[in-house]
Amino acid sequence: MAKKIPLHTKIFIGLVLGVVIGLVFGPKARAIEFIGTIFIRLITMIVVPLVFFSLALGTASLGDIKKLGRVGLKSFIYFTATTVLAIIIGLLAANLLKPGIGLNDQVKQELLKNYQQTAQSRTSLIQQKPSLVSVLVNIIPTNPIKAMSEGEMLQVIFIAIIFGLGLTFISEEKSRPLLKIFEAANDTILQIINLVMKFAPYGVLALLASIIGQFGAGILLTLLKYVLVTIIGLLFHALVVDGLLVKFLGRIKPGYFFKKTSDATLIAFSTSSSNATIPVALECLDNIGVKREYSSFVIPLGATINMDGTALYQGVAAIFIAQIYGLQLNLAAQTTIVLMALLASIGTAGVPGAGMIMLAMVLKQVGIPLEGVALILGVDRLIDMCRTAVNMIGNMAASVFIHTSEEKKSPAA
Repeated sequence: MAKKIPLHTKIFIGLVLGVVIGLVFGPKARAIEFIGTIFIRLITMIVVPLVFFSLALGTASLGDIKKLGRVGLKSFIYFTATTVLAIIIGLLAANLLKPGIGLNDQVKQELLKNYQQTAQSRTSLIQQKPSLVSVLVNIIPTNPIKAMSEGEMLQVIFIAIIFGLGLTFISEEKSRPLLKIFEAANDTILQIINLVMKFAPYGVLALLASIIGQFGAGILLTLLKYVLVTIIGLLFHALVVDGLLVKFLGRIKPGYFFKKTSDATLIAFSTSSSNATIPVALECLDNIGVKREYSSFVIPLGATINMDGTALYQGVAAIFIAQIYGLQLNLAAQTTIVLMALLASIGTAGVPGAGMIMLAMVLKQVGIPLEGVALILGVDRLIDMCRTAVNMIGNMAASVFIHTSEEKKSPAA
């Protein structure tokens, strides 16, 4: 009997074939983009019910509000520390390797001309960005059904946590029937995920072929130094920082962790959407041994507010644009970048392109010309794919840490 090909291998083959098809057929490859769109819609379709049922069950299984508060506080501290560290890594990489020095002036003018209109539409969105106080207030929905129908993830998380808490306050005799319904619904959703994931290699192939066909390799060569510096920083954070955190705080071997979570990493890379990767990440953590009561709390929350890869990219991009314009950013300005990038990540949607809006906020705060966003738009999709993968690796590493700290033993033990 022929050996069954693992899903992550199929997805990787889809990635490679997508790049080849995109390069060979160019813009014509966009004809199959609809296949990738169908895949993303299938995944997105099940995100809200999955988050609600799994998080409500996870909260109810924690048993008491003290444990929930402890897990929440640990998650917030972990998220904040790793995000700040990611921004610092991005700033150091950009300051040391100087990706913005030496860019041909003619190329700069051409990039500004080609992407000026798109940049203006992106940066105009920062006027709509609510304040931190508004974000905190808006976490509480006035209409739970509307919040779910519109996919407002922070509100869905709040509803699920409150519902799970309510179940812990009533007697087991009364809560048990409803918990059984929730468990059945959750198991059903997981089976749907298994079916959808069989379609993943084809969806990934179509998405990559469309992206490569649309932008080609030319723009990558023009901005190669910026792309390489960003990817080097992202790889360092994922493999070294997250790897060490998983080893020493999660007490599992980094190689084992990266192997077991490869499906989620590849899906995050190909879709550029943290939200679309949630169901796959939960499945990967199940395979490691992380209890669902922890992962179902950390992963949806992290997909919304913990964006290590996006934060690191903002540090590199801000310095890159400043270097092109010949601006010297002192320590105070770079400290402001750290604080702004950290605050901007809270409540930002885990969907493709959200990082660009966050970057515009950072640039505005430190006085870097907003039109500089046009310089990097041509390669932003590739960077978006890489940073989303790092975002999800960070969230999965956080789940391992929470499990180990609460259970006092490794999930793989």
